[in-house]
Parts: sequence; C-alpha cells; structure tokens
Amino acid sequence: QVQLIESGGGLMQAGGSLRLSCAASGRTFIYWYMGWFRQAPGKEREFVAAITGSRSSTYYVYSAEGRFTISRDNAKNTVYLQMNSLKPEDTALYYCAAVTRPTLATMIRNRDRYDYWGQGTQVTVSS
Repeated sequence: QVQLIESGGGLMQAGGSLRLSCAASGRTFIYWYMGWFRQAPGKEREFVAAITGSRSSTYYVYSAEGRFTISRDNAKNTVYLQMNSLKPEDTALYYCAAVTRPTLATMIRNRDRYDYWGQGTQVTVSS
C-alpha cells in the first residue's frame, strides 16, 4: 500500500516562500509520476505541478510558472514543491499525489490519473 505524507505548510506573508515535502512509501518510487494539487474553499481541486520519473520532466499550471519549482529525490522517496513569491491566491490545501501505473506524460495534469493521494497540508498566504 502506498502512503504519501505531506509536510511544510503554514502561514506566510505575501512575497514569502515555503517548501512543501511529500514522503512516499513504495519500492518503485523512481518510476512514479508525482504531482501537487491544491484546493481552496469552495473550489475544485486543481493541478499545480508534476514531475515524471527517471527523466524528471516538469509541468506547471500557468499561475505557478516562474514561482514554483517541483523536484524529487529518488534516494529519499520524496518530492518537493518550492514556492516563492507567494500570493494570497495561493492559499489552499495542498495535496501530493502519485501515478503508479504506466501513463502518458500528456495526462500528467489530469487528477483522475492519480492513484494515491496524501492528506494535504494547509498553505495560507496573508496580504
């Protein structure tokens, strides 16, 4: 059974930075696509960023381009989301998710393709 545990959320002023971490259990982590999604109150869960397995290609939602960086450490079974220049509209519950089945990279933004989800970590950005 795959478990994903997020950490690193918190309260931050606009313009600040946070780094989220997601520790995963599982022996084949290196092959998984890993993603970060977020859900604000009253809104649908949306794609933020994702990274493929061994080649570590990265994908971002337009609003995160240039501010957020997703990375992974396969030796530690961990994926990170470095968030800089935070804005109040980044406030949300952030979820880590994993795609463990063979999947086209073109589907990486689709939340329905993800097999496992963490419990989420809250990020609140004040103005």
